[in-house]
Amino acid sequence: MLPTSIATKADMTQVFDQSGNRIAATVVNAQTVYITGQRTAEKDGYQSTQIGWATKKHIHKPVAGKLKKANIDQTLSRFIEIQADETPEIGTSYTITDVVKPGDIISVQGVTKGKGFAGTVKRWGFAGGPKTHGQTDRHRAPGSIGAGTYPGRVLKGKKMAGRMGNDRQTITNLTVLDVDKTTGTVLVSGSVPGSTGQYLVITKTGTRKDFHPIQKPQTEEAIQSSTETSESDQKSEE
Repeated sequence: MLPTSIATKADMTQVFDQSGNRIAATVVNAQTVYITGQRTAEKDGYQSTQIGWATKKHIHKPVAGKLKKANIDQTLSRFIEIQADETPEIGTSYTITDVVKPGDIISVQGVTKGKGFAGTVKRWGFAGGPKTHGQTDRHRAPGSIGAGTYPGRVLKGKKMAGRMGNDRQTITNLTVLDVDKTTGTVLVSGSVPGSTGQYLVITKTGTRKDFHPIQKPQTEEAIQSSTETSESDQKSEE
């Protein structure tokens, strides 16, 4: 099984571990991923595995022919390549719930929320200009952007106003708190890039040795059983 799969960001919540510590968490929904192709060093000059997901009504004929050759009856529309030592069989499918388990360390890659054109105060945290002595229009100004005679230009990479967000970002060292194969959801510690419904590339990178399981809410059957047990204990004591 490949260490990488696809999921969608669902919601943020909070959970508690066995010691009562509160943990911020993100709920992600598993997506069915299909192995659509292989790249080999002999033919392509490198080794990787192509996976596809996300169906749509119409796809291009070359893509449809590729999926037909791989014996995949889904109209997949998104594809990425993963560099991995394993070479799974083309046409097989899996989800993130088959890859990770509670206590695993993962990295999550996604596209951050786009915030449009932003000034230096919002984009980079600039302090702005002075607030007194008649400075009525300099509160959020960037200030001087270049030197004098030398070098006589604005240096490349200067932090200025511009498009903010909508960038690919990877968050590492996150922990899988819980995996529910029945509903196809995975609980991840902390926050992940993107808005609700954003596709996420999740890769397993290790296992946390000091992992403490979270507290799970009791089911109605368990609550009823514990209530009946306590009532029977009270009667026996009487």
